[in-house]
Amino acid sequence: MMVLNSDSFSQDLFQWFDGIKRDLPWRKAGGHANPYHVWLSEIMLQQTTVKSVIPYFLNFIQRWPTIEDLGRANLDEVLHAWQGLGYYTRAKNLHKCAQMIVGEFGGRFPEDRNALLKLPGIGPYTSAAITSIAFEKPAIALDGNVMRVISRYLTLESLRPQLDQDAEAFLWQVIPQSRFGDFTQALMELGALMCRPKSPMCLHCPLMKNCKAYLNAVPEDFPKKVLKKALPQKFGHAFLLKNSNHQILIRKRAGKGILSGLYEVPTTDWDLTLPKRLLQDISLPEHLNLRGEVNHTFTHFHLNLKVWEGATRHPIRRMGRFLKNLKDYALPTLMKKVLSL
Repeated sequence: MMVLNSDSFSQDLFQWFDGIKRDLPWRKAGGHANPYHVWLSEIMLQQTTVKSVIPYFLNFIQRWPTIEDLGRANLDEVLHAWQGLGYYTRAKNLHKCAQMIVGEFGGRFPEDRNALLKLPGIGPYTSAAITSIAFEKPAIALDGNVMRVISRYLTLESLRPQLDQDAEAFLWQVIPQSRFGDFTQALMELGALMCRPKSPMCLHCPLMKNCKAYLNAVPEDFPKKVLKKALPQKFGHAFLLKNSNHQILIRKRAGKGILSGLYEVPTTDWDLTLPKRLLQDISLPEHLNLRGEVNHTFTHFHLNLKVWEGATRHPIRRMGRFLKNLKDYALPTLMKKVLSL
């Protein structure tokens, strides 16, 4: 892949970035990036917007100022602080990764990218982001924003994963000799603020003069998209079971699957057809009232839960505890929807 004016690419990018870069709480202060802050922010920013992440990030570093503090925290505490960000596997891997860094690396992030890749929750993108931003080493961190910028700049016709390989190959040709962290962050910033998926702000883009998509007036035609398959629909029942003290039965979701380790009201299994047989391992009240339905979308399927309410005075075996102050427990968004009924 031939590149003309490779120096101009990074120079134009830096000139723009130096003038507009956002003052984000995880960015370096005093000229030095904090690897803990870089890692924490990158994990939180996966599938989540900067605006949503900022209050969570500030709360985490206030509660756990160092990675040693986070590694010593209880997982339930971490999940509770994470609730609302979604994709809870990230929080579980975050906690496990903190424990490994404390236990195996003495609380210091490894600077070697291959070592980073062996840690829970750190993949090719995150390892490259940490390597470049926290340690100022050359690495290509290719997220959706960066991939979109380069696919338009070159009018790349390829689809993922080939598109990622093509974009990375180009970026290795234009990467500067220094400011590796700024190069990574400037590309991310450009994709987030200017080269947006819809209505890109091409006239304000520092790369406009050489961007093939802009010159051909087709920026929104890139990157090329594959039609997504429709998500399957699953169904289930959820039960709001109260005692005479107006406490609600809550249990911790078991197993290693979706929402495991988080708290929920009892539910049936989630099936492609509405389960006719209700829970067998609890003594359901004789009278249940249908309070409504809740719809929720996960990454791989839609879910519809019929929500039933009933009162019981009898102890319910193997099914958690009756609780009233539910805000102290890590409840996923799905359960908040159920409880809102």
